[in-house]
Amino acid sequence: MSLALDQQVLVLNRLWQAVNVCSVRRALTLLFEGHAQVVWGDSDGDFKTFSFSQWRDLSERARDEDDRVATVSFSIRVPRVILLMVFDRLPKKEVKFTRHNIFERDKNTCQFCGRQFERKDLNLDHVVPRDRGGPTTWENIVCSCIPCNTRKANRTPLEAGMRLIRKPKRPKWRPFVQVTFGAQVHDSWRHFLDIAYWNVELGEELG
Repeated sequence: MSLALDQQVLVLNRLWQAVNVCSVRRALTLLFEGHAQVVWGDSDGDFKTFSFSQWRDLSERARDEDDRVATVSFSIRVPRVILLMVFDRLPKKEVKFTRHNIFERDKNTCQFCGRQFERKDLNLDHVVPRDRGGPTTWENIVCSCIPCNTRKANRTPLEAGMRLIRKPKRPKWRPFVQVTFGAQVHDSWRHFLDIAYWNVELGEELG
């Protein structure tokens, strides 16, 4: 029973977007308290939702080999996907301020000449130099090729007669659930975790 309770369950928000995974133990608690419903699909790909009592009744009628959790008075199927009844947001998470993520934000492109380079041929440049009070932040650090970095030297872009191709800013975290497909992922998850869908960059208007 303990092994079944520790299995993973995919969590969808109210808009049927995958937002997290939790344990069977946590999923059953959410179901019992009425905060979530089980999502179950048939062989035709039609998905229905079930409250705790409905899922318990279905579990009692079913004669299958699915994993179950047994109590003193009944046994219940292990849910694989649950739908939260009130949560309609995607998780918010800030991107870490690292060298790798700055290169990712700027797409390995010099922000002065607009050319793309290998990372070994790029520097990180303070738009406003550090000794002029420029902070080491998302809004003041850009990728710069070595020739442009040399030309700019210890000056602002305006003083050096150079222009940024885009204003640096803190990137928005792209909300998708990072799940590695393998033995731990149930087949019923795949409909909600299509790789092509979850890796499409969302427009900034979505916040």
